[in-house]
Amino acid sequence: MRPRLTPPMADVRRAVRDAFAEAGLVAGDLVLVACSGGADSLALAAAVAFEGPRAGLNIGAVIIEHGLQQATKQVATDTAQVLAGLGYEKVQVIPVTVGSDGGTEAAARDARYAALEKAAVGSGAKAVMLGHTLNDQAETVLLGLARGSGLKSLAGMSVVTPAESGAGFVWLRPLLEVERLTTEAFCSDSGLGFWNDPHNQDSAYTRVRIRTEALPALVKTLGPSVVSALGRTASLIQEDLAYIEAAAELAYRDLVKRGPTGMTVSSEALASLPQALRSRVIHRCISIFGDQPGKTHVDQVLELVLNWHGQKELTLPGVRVVRQGDTITFKSSKTLRPGAC
Repeated sequence: MRPRLTPPMADVRRAVRDAFAEAGLVAGDLVLVACSGGADSLALAAAVAFEGPRAGLNIGAVIIEHGLQQATKQVATDTAQVLAGLGYEKVQVIPVTVGSDGGTEAAARDARYAALEKAAVGSGAKAVMLGHTLNDQAETVLLGLARGSGLKSLAGMSVVTPAESGAGFVWLRPLLEVERLTTEAFCSDSGLGFWNDPHNQDSAYTRVRIRTEALPALVKTLGPSVVSALGRTASLIQEDLAYIEAAAELAYRDLVKRGPTGMTVSSEALASLPQALRSRVIHRCISIFGDQPGKTHVDQVLELVLNWHGQKELTLPGVRVVRQGDTITFKSSKTLRPGAC
């Protein structure tokens, strides 16, 4: 007997339908759901099991077993059984090795996303669905504020994000406007037991401290609407950021020339740009050579543009930058990435 439809169940299912449409999925496409056994991803998986076939989609699930806790192997096995009961005929349990670069949180995330991408490419999936909620979005915005990382961090996560590798699928996050309490209620209303990962309460992790200390303090001080407000902030910044980055891309294409010794651009033309575009064009020029520059690297090139008094060339990670007259040249012993210009 199917459980009675409740408001939390309706909310999650509606979010999934909307995400299918936003991603442009069509009948016959394969979507994979990343499921850890927690309330968020389990509610997502249950909603996709209901809505996916009705949209003519093929559905599969992937469980990443990080091996960081003794219990996770059994959790993965139990979750696979639950998913099979929901109607998933294809459930992959993929063990991964978590390194140490950047700390356990970052290393686990890198291993997880790499495994999910490999599963998507191997199966020809058009989307990998992730269970990030409004609470996760609020936490991400707060982390960006704390790190002073600029608009991109404050923009948080998007519902649809193309795979950076150009692998032909999208990351799909339908629940970014759905609160965690709703996914937990969905599971309870559906009779689905979910796993509470002990790592989600371990204050050794920065995001956990945001979740268990910083965000509750803001809610206590400013009221529960602060979570939604942070989510709206991310959405508004995404709109502005998309416009700025599109304008910067046009400026880059218009001003930067590729030559036999590297890439050149007029310092006068750069100086005439608004600061937001100028910095992005310089960032793009440096990153073309293979390394992601930091703000200090961009600022050093800005000195050549705006405050040049005969300085010698700059040696930055992966690239040398020199100004001669009005021309700034970016050059490297490395080969430019194909299609970069």
